[in-house]
Amino acid sequence: MLQQLKPSDFPNQGEYEAWQRRNLKLLEAGLLLHPLLPLDKNDTAPQRLRQIIRGALEKPLETGKNNESMQALRSIVLSLACRTFDGSASETIHWADGFPLNLRIYQMLLEACFDVNDETSVIEEVDEVLELIKKTWVVLGMNQMLHNLCFLWILFNRYVATGEVEGDLLFAANNLLMEVEKDSKSMKDPNYSKILSSTLSAILGWAEKRLLAYHNYFHSDNTELLECVVSVGVLSAKIMVEDISHEYRKKRKEFDVAHERVDTYIRSSLRTAFFQASFHYFKCPYILLGSAR
Repeated sequence: MLQQLKPSDFPNQGEYEAWQRRNLKLLEAGLLLHPLLPLDKNDTAPQRLRQIIRGALEKPLETGKNNESMQALRSIVLSLACRTFDGSASETIHWADGFPLNLRIYQMLLEACFDVNDETSVIEEVDEVLELIKKTWVVLGMNQMLHNLCFLWILFNRYVATGEVEGDLLFAANNLLMEVEKDSKSMKDPNYSKILSSTLSAILGWAEKRLLAYHNYFHSDNTELLECVVSVGVLSAKIMVEDISHEYRKKRKEFDVAHERVDTYIRSSLRTAFFQASFHYFKCPYILLGSAR
């Protein structure tokens, strides 16, 4: 791409240079910052690539076919991207499948499922778009389980970021969380565990903020939303306890996560409601006395 596209393909020189810098930063992220395979300290290629990128960020890179800098860039990038765990030759080029860069790129692709004119709406062609996005799995090192986890976060984050007004987004996230629960029982990859723990911690924190004082957030006209938030909170807690904290699970084999969490939500909400009612009750006489004066 760096060689095929020319400055004349862009509205102006500034946009071309910005585009070139973005591509170089992507190479830097995929090959130097988050590579699939750890870098060899004795290999000089990473340092040479850093120097080329640093120079190109200050002065646009000449991309002619016979340009010395371009040839050096191509040679170094291929040497880093074609590395394998056992040192054997491979036709697969690893430049965008290092963790967590691949997840971030994939999440950005999933954002295409939403209507640009309505942030809370999914486009009608969502199924077709998802099929196209899934074609990147080979390049990005993705699979169905990682897809489920990334899409769960995209749906949940979109619901929160848009003011929590479109309940269908949260319901969809809850349905996907059920799939993640199944996935987590068979997926033991350490990178998956990291992103699973990080994602569920954020979701659980959001849910428990509302459930520990649910009288303040839910009323008779949104009980369905309450049920969904309870499901999200309980499922998140259950997955984290049963599939991540193995030591904790061994200590309490009969531990019922769902029962414990719901009991905690009820007790905490009752205490909060009682405190608020008591505060209002004891404050009222002073308010009345003050107004009488």
